[in-house]
Amino acid sequence: MRRTAALLGVAGLLAGTVGCGSLTSAATEVGGVRMTDPRPVRDGGTLTVALKSDPDKLDPSLAQTLVGRTVFAAMCEKLYDTDRTGTVVPQLAAALPKTSDGGRTVTIKVRHGLTFSDGTRLDAAAVARSLERHRTLAGSARATELGPVVKAEAAGPYTVRIRLKEPYVPLTGVLADRAGMVMSPKALAKYGKNFTNHPSCVGPFRYVERVAGDRIVLAKDPHYYDADQVHLDRVVYKTITDGNVRLANLRSGDVQVGDQMGPVEVQSSLTEKQLQLFTSPSLGYQGLGFNTGNVHGTGRKPGKLNTVIAREPRVREAFALALDRKLINKVVFQGMYEPACGPVSPESAIAPGKAGCPARDLPRAKKLLKEAGVHLPVKIELKVSTSPEDSRLGQVIQAMAREAGFDVRLRPMEYATLLEETDAGHYDAYVSGWSGRLDPDGNIASFVGTAGAMNTYGISDPDIDRLIAEGRTTQDPAARARVYGRLTDRIRDQHALIYLYRQKNYVVARKDVAGVRVYGDGLVRVKDAGYAR
Repeated sequence: MRRTAALLGVAGLLAGTVGCGSLTSAATEVGGVRMTDPRPVRDGGTLTVALKSDPDKLDPSLAQTLVGRTVFAAMCEKLYDTDRTGTVVPQLAAALPKTSDGGRTVTIKVRHGLTFSDGTRLDAAAVARSLERHRTLAGSARATELGPVVKAEAAGPYTVRIRLKEPYVPLTGVLADRAGMVMSPKALAKYGKNFTNHPSCVGPFRYVERVAGDRIVLAKDPHYYDADQVHLDRVVYKTITDGNVRLANLRSGDVQVGDQMGPVEVQSSLTEKQLQLFTSPSLGYQGLGFNTGNVHGTGRKPGKLNTVIAREPRVREAFALALDRKLINKVVFQGMYEPACGPVSPESAIAPGKAGCPARDLPRAKKLLKEAGVHLPVKIELKVSTSPEDSRLGQVIQAMAREAGFDVRLRPMEYATLLEETDAGHYDAYVSGWSGRLDPDGNIASFVGTAGAMNTYGISDPDIDRLIAEGRTTQDPAARARVYGRLTDRIRDQHALIYLYRQKNYVVARKDVAGVRVYGDGLVRVKDAGYAR
């Protein structure tokens, strides 16, 4: 596959923008602080990383959360990864893919001499087995990402052949995330769907234990091919949903890294000399989703729901017009995020042309509700996570929508439970978000394509499906950008997924920690981390 901007997604996106330095300098000069910490690191010790929420399944085929991806980054390497500039580079693969047969056959060479954490050798057969599992396992969140794949097979001991229905431009970027994670065939045979409790991959750290809602413990893996360069003995991922509590634990030294720190906590930490900040722009989006047809669960064909919000697009549009993106950013996030009204980050090399977000329009919102003939106020239950940040967001949405004629009842839920409920279609509306992918298809197809693996909204639109297919097969970056411009407009017309803001990735660490990496994907990478000498 050719190394074009379309394939690499955001090549050059993050150069000079990922920071590591004192909080004071980072807050005032985010673009100018250091990207990596050059200080030497000593061997040994345990690093505790505080996560914003409890990860879902530790199974690359089934997982959906950003916090889960951060844990995977330490224990499950992929065929490809991204470097600090957003360029796709080989990881478990020996080189970038090669295509033939008009783009319908992709050949990947696998590195020699690599071993899973359970001692099993990595080879082409293991890669093919994981790809087929990602593609066909019931409930797989990777199914849509690998939808164009007909079959993955070993064409030699270290050669994988992937056969496609048609050319698939985003494939390299897809294989740089969970769809490219390779699981031990021995562990898959032994544990099956219970792999989540016994994960085994190739990575610097191996799984030790998990206490649900509290912690995940990893230990340095002696089987890892680069074990001599791994400094830490252990990494502990601890769930602390309240950002203020994460910050307090950082100050006390009970944790050394705080993931997904909110603007409030970042601002309150500016004078903390013992702390340092890592920051990068996000490739994802945050917003609000309505259930318009999720009757049978994600991954299945949408049906009809007999609710006002599902039946009447004018009601959904009225809700969207009741919201003020700029004010939400100012009130909830202290102006440290960016308003958003589409799925593709403007930082992307193939993003559609920048368009202004719709302004708040209460008269228009009230007129739409009147035209729809609905009884006022329109009652809606909005599910939000239990984090203080999401609670504040929910309260602001609630107040804004009330002025247009909506009665929004907030229902806070633990995040993993919220995902289960929305996947099953048991909701009216929920605060929805995605951490983002290199290729824009990764922000779109699974969420708004008919029967998409993460289409919790029940969206089914032939025009959207056609544009998704066109974007996947179009090679020219400029032409792809135009496709995603049309696709963004069509998604907006549905008013089922309302894009509200694009956050920045803020990670705070204690100053004695070195070697942590935070790129545009938002993951906290700890392979090179340790305590400064």
